[in-house]
Amino acid sequence: MAEQKSLLDGLLKNIKFAFTWTGLSLESRKRNSIDTIKCRSLYIFNFIWLNSDIISAVSWFAEGIENGKTITELTYLFPCTTLSFLASMKSLYHIKKEDSINQIVDDLRELEANKTGDIKKIEDNINKEIHFLNFVTSLLNTLNAMMVLVFTTSPLVLIAVKYIKTGEVELLLPFLDVYPFDPYDMRYYPFLYIKQIWSECIVLLEICACDYFFYTCCTYIRIQFLLLQQKMAEIVPDKNISFGIIRNDEEIRCKLIELIQWHQQLIRSSEMLEVIYAKSTLMNFLTSSIVICLTGFNVTTITDVALIIIFMTFLFMGLLQVFFLCYYGDLLMRSSMELNESIYNSRWYLMDSAFGKELLFVQKRSQKPCKLTAWGFADVNLRAFMRVLSSSWSYFALLKTVYSSQRS
Repeated sequence: MAEQKSLLDGLLKNIKFAFTWTGLSLESRKRNSIDTIKCRSLYIFNFIWLNSDIISAVSWFAEGIENGKTITELTYLFPCTTLSFLASMKSLYHIKKEDSINQIVDDLRELEANKTGDIKKIEDNINKEIHFLNFVTSLLNTLNAMMVLVFTTSPLVLIAVKYIKTGEVELLLPFLDVYPFDPYDMRYYPFLYIKQIWSECIVLLEICACDYFFYTCCTYIRIQFLLLQQKMAEIVPDKNISFGIIRNDEEIRCKLIELIQWHQQLIRSSEMLEVIYAKSTLMNFLTSSIVICLTGFNVTTITDVALIIIFMTFLFMGLLQVFFLCYYGDLLMRSSMELNESIYNSRWYLMDSAFGKELLFVQKRSQKPCKLTAWGFADVNLRAFMRVLSSSWSYFALLKTVYSSQRS
């Protein structure tokens, strides 16, 4: 029991680091007043820190339009600004839904304590899901670290290269922001450099915190559905049956009621996840189309190799972020619908017609998937990922057409 009870806590512990540095929380009910003040203070500090850079970036964009900058110059900063805005919105939605987050963690922990099957029979499948979740988080952590490293070092490398070629020192910052003072004055430059790097870290950590919790919940609900499928397939035993039909077996009927309650709890957990993530997912889909489009445009139009590497890393990370969001939404849908097959594979034919009708009701309900949506506008699954790519390609083609017409 102790080993089973630690499964959910172990998964949450693996992603806790992202919440620690952002001021977000997984279980705010467990905090005392002092911890709440510390957590909220850190979040407010990060929020002001990040959004001051977003405002500076928007100001640079507005000045660029006024000064007649080219499309390439204008789109250089836009993907980063859009991703920063997404991170800020995700964190706000997370704060707003803290009560629901507490509730779903409590519900999943209760499921683990009270509704467990024979884990050994499907241990390989459970380990496969956990290992894949760990792989996804490790991959994204590695890419995020690479992005921070690239954005941190690229201005310094460009400064050094230009100094070697011309003998002049031209200071550069990771991002083109507008400030009410000269950002390249040595009195401000080191602070602004650190400020922009930490803003990038805030963006990546806030997106990771919200997304990793989503992945973890979907994975754990998937594991619970696997256990439920196993119990449902074995609901009618085959021992001591020589021929004929089992009638009025109260033990099996009581077991079916327990499994139905288990299924209802999983449905409620899925609906709670929808409540938490519906609006932020819609925002994610809209911004991802823009980020992928503009990043792809930058890769195809910029001639500087260092900048191409930066935007290639950015593009790859953006694609993976929205892909895994859709993948885990699709995983949840498939997991809920696979229960239908488990019911069909049970030995329902050994029971009487009344029991068969009860199972049929459960089977019909399992054919309606537990799904997550982008605030009702689209289901979160792999088809949605293809639609995001399709929208990005349409915007990209339009932008390339405008760019070609301007050049000609």
